[in-house]
Amino acid sequence: MAADKLAVTRATFDKVILPVYAPAAFVPVKGKGSRVWDQQGKEYIDFSGGIAVTALGHCHPALVEALKTQGETLWHTSNVFTNEPALRLASKLIAATFAERVFFANSGAEANEAAFKLARYYAAKRHSPYKSKIIAFHNAFHGRTFFTVSVGGQPKYSDGFGPKPADIVHVPFNDLAAVKAVIDDHTCAIVVEPIQGEGGVMPATAEFMQGLRKLCDEHQALLVLDEVQSGMGRSGKLFAYEHYGVQPDILTTAKALGGGFPISAMLTTNEIAATMTPGVHGTTYGGNPLACAIAETALDIINTDEVLSGVEARRELFVAALQTLDAKLDLFSDIRGKGLLIGAALKPQHAGKARDILNAAADEGVMILNAGTEVIRFAPSLVIEPTDIQEGMVRFARAVEKVLA
Repeated sequence: MAADKLAVTRATFDKVILPVYAPAAFVPVKGKGSRVWDQQGKEYIDFSGGIAVTALGHCHPALVEALKTQGETLWHTSNVFTNEPALRLASKLIAATFAERVFFANSGAEANEAAFKLARYYAAKRHSPYKSKIIAFHNAFHGRTFFTVSVGGQPKYSDGFGPKPADIVHVPFNDLAAVKAVIDDHTCAIVVEPIQGEGGVMPATAEFMQGLRKLCDEHQALLVLDEVQSGMGRSGKLFAYEHYGVQPDILTTAKALGGGFPISAMLTTNEIAATMTPGVHGTTYGGNPLACAIAETALDIINTDEVLSGVEARRELFVAALQTLDAKLDLFSDIRGKGLLIGAALKPQHAGKARDILNAAADEGVMILNAGTEVIRFAPSLVIEPTDIQEGMVRFARAVEKVLA
């Protein structure tokens, strides 16, 4: 092969990549802040944030500097050894949360896999090997490993792969009575997203979250919070559980933790962590110094009053623009979520058009998401410039008008 770069286009995807995605027609090649450019030089405003990942925008200078500095120092050692960036990042996550112990992995699914294994292992060691029931919720999303898609409440992601892990029960989200009907002394954990992202950007109610905490205490079960999407400042607090006045037993975070560099973490307490011993669980890449150095920098920036207080102000700009569009087109039945995880639910007469709107938005130069067929999802940078919000919403409005024309 020649030394120069191999020419690739969107058509190359259809020839070489496993067909489990349906990517957009354009190929992004450069990003800066909340602007992205494709192979043809067309500019886009990014309201998708890599699905709530690029919380500080593209190529944030502090993250780039952390990457360069650590990249010239130490990339990888495996967990046969520890490393300084991992120890610093763990210490800072503990200082900022309920947690006393941290496990690092590479993706949200891996963090959730570790959380679910820990919940069952803890119950088996502390209580009984028959205390293995996991209660989860319809429309939840916890990752793509077989265990995590089985705990996730969407059969379309778990059907067709053979027998599923047993002892997982799904009930309606935000329905405390339904949880009470199935919880018992064989329950090891309740697993819940404080804000269901893939499930329509649906926030839990305070009554629901506090009720789950009480039920877990009554039945000696663990409350496991999946904050893969809602964490790291997305809700306006470092983690969304802070809105509810509850403390989890286990929490997972990923996506924005590395600002775009793959890293995830599972957080828990000393008492729960004490059941684990060397070799019970592990990962080759988890906690590698390159990822942890970048994540430490991202955490230092996000966990500040300036960034966290700015989230709500930016949300208000989005909501105001969506309300103006709704007043003109009678478009949305609900605008929901917390902070900069925003869901705009389409009215019944526009049902099924979310994907059409997403594609039209790309044509107009704005990148958005959907959450199912009826919800438009916005998960932009937490530090997106107000002028980018204004211009992006103008482009979004043009796209919607074309779809509805």
